[in-house]
Amino acid sequence: MRGRLDVAIRDLEARGYEVVVGRCMDGTGHISAPAAERAAELTEMLTDPEIRAVVPPWGGETAIDLLPLLDFEKIGRAEPTWVAGWSDMSTLITPLTLLTGVATVHGNNLMDTPYRTPEGLLSWLDIVAAPQGGPLSQTPPGRHRSGGWDDYVQYPGIRDLTLDAEGTWTRLDGTGDVDVEGRLIGGCIETLTNLAGTPYLNTSSFAGDEGLLVYVEAAEDNAFTICRNLHGMRLNGFFDRATAVLVGRTHAPDGRTLTQHEAVLDALGSLGVPIVADVECGHVAPYLPLVNGARARVLHTAARSGIVQTLD
Repeated sequence: MRGRLDVAIRDLEARGYEVVVGRCMDGTGHISAPAAERAAELTEMLTDPEIRAVVPPWGGETAIDLLPLLDFEKIGRAEPTWVAGWSDMSTLITPLTLLTGVATVHGNNLMDTPYRTPEGLLSWLDIVAAPQGGPLSQTPPGRHRSGGWDDYVQYPGIRDLTLDAEGTWTRLDGTGDVDVEGRLIGGCIETLTNLAGTPYLNTSSFAGDEGLLVYVEAAEDNAFTICRNLHGMRLNGFFDRATAVLVGRTHAPDGRTLTQHEAVLDALGSLGVPIVADVECGHVAPYLPLVNGARARVLHTAARSGIVQTLD
């Protein structure tokens, strides 16, 4: 898929950015280099004042091996650097925000960057270039991809997302309007569940006295596994301060007697907070970037839905 990577890099350069390609770029296996080398390179990038954003091309299946090797205190003292990514990158970006207070972007990776952004949404580039304090408003476009992925090998320059199905946000816990605020934190269920109960996923003191807008999304695990994972995360306190839970739209399979929506309700319904599903923050295109650490307001009514994030 090197052709797709080259297209993404050229697009960034056309916007006026200088792109530095890291040393750890071996694409023959599931990791690009040994853990120690990847951790060292990531730390270098996050503490280099000349680097303003770190955006992985793809991947992160076993990125959990980096966590004990990263110097979070050193990273936290450095000039903040954006890290953008989604899915398995939750393993890194969510702990990074929780442990250092540095905002991170869940939404788009480098290979997604050439896609044209649907109306109502923003790209990670819009987020990282936004002025501090300015509101970032996004609304669901009402269309998403029904399944499948684009073939980057055959079509490395593809720029149009296939959005061939209709659908908007769904409230799972009941009826009525939702209008809630809090600081955003969350990520991919399959990766975050492995951090539950560790210092890397402790939300107890995050954001002071403010509540948390927690978002989660299922990549591919069946409904029973997602149900167990969410129960475990809840028992470990991840949702204790939630003012609402946003759930990403997913193509992950249902169980014979349990749907993905039912799995969420089974695990999180007892929280007594609004639960809004089918948000564009998961493994189904298009992508609605969410900033870990940003203040946000979520509105969901019969007439309209949306989220406004504020970088402070």
